[in-house]
Amino acid sequence: MLRNRTALVLLTALAPAVWGSTYFVTTEFLPPDRPLLAGVLRALPAGILLVLLTRKLPKGSWWWKSLVLGALNIGVFFALLFVAAYRLPGGVAATVGSVQPLLVAGLSAGLLGQRLTLRTLLAAVTGIAGVALLVLRADARLDVLGVAAALGGAVVMATGVVLSKRWVSPAPLLATTGWQLVAGGLLLTPVALLVEGPPPSSLTGENLLGYGYLTLIGAAVAYVLWFRGIKALSPTEVTFLGLLSPLVATVLGWALLGQQLTPLQLLGGLLALAAVALAQLRPGGGAKGGSRTVAGSAPAAAQMPAPAPTR
Repeated sequence: MLRNRTALVLLTALAPAVWGSTYFVTTEFLPPDRPLLAGVLRALPAGILLVLLTRKLPKGSWWWKSLVLGALNIGVFFALLFVAAYRLPGGVAATVGSVQPLLVAGLSAGLLGQRLTLRTLLAAVTGIAGVALLVLRADARLDVLGVAAALGGAVVMATGVVLSKRWVSPAPLLATTGWQLVAGGLLLTPVALLVEGPPPSSLTGENLLGYGYLTLIGAAVAYVLWFRGIKALSPTEVTFLGLLSPLVATVLGWALLGQQLTPLQLLGGLLALAAVALAQLRPGGGAKGGSRTVAGSAPAAAQMPAPAPTR
């Protein structure tokens, strides 16, 4: 049982690890200044592919639920991420976004009845500190709209993660993931056309390779793993794995782009990993007596097994 759970956590962790490579792929393979186009081509073709493979369309309430989840997890999230990326240094945006595990913990307590523990709060604060040391720079400038967009992105993604757990789809995982990717891509398309204009008239082989990677690996594979993790694990456990994204991005920048790593960044990386590990500990499986409860208790409905996810 423990081995199965460990394997599930590691497979789910592959999703944010893949997303951590997005910065490298975007800067090295894609046309400049087209992040929204990258979002559309990342989500929409992958969603269509999964829907064609499963040949299943939403039924009943899942038409609007897919639209809501697609907007939260993909469409609106990507748009807010675009605003934050353009108005803030990457380190500030990543640090603000690292509050997402804390938001998921709070929403899970309110919507799913899951316990909010001191261990979770400690892991969340450790994760925020780790990401800040890893990517934040002393000369970073703040922009009110940019900070609001980054915080809004964390809020909508956190809400999407919790609702993905609350709304259990009767359809196969590939179909449910495909519906969300299609919905998110369709919502993002008019925004991309309005802000960035039509796609470039010509694309190089490198551009096509980059877009293909984002579509097949960064979306089709990664989101299936992500939503599978959300269904089988608690949203809090899953969302802490998102801290791996800035860690992987930093490591790739050092290994492939020649960027320097300082001792403080190394400390930040260790703190981020410690937060991820701390969040995966189960009550009774770590320190004696488990974690002290801060608020709420999990009702039976919140502990029902779910069928075997995002950012």
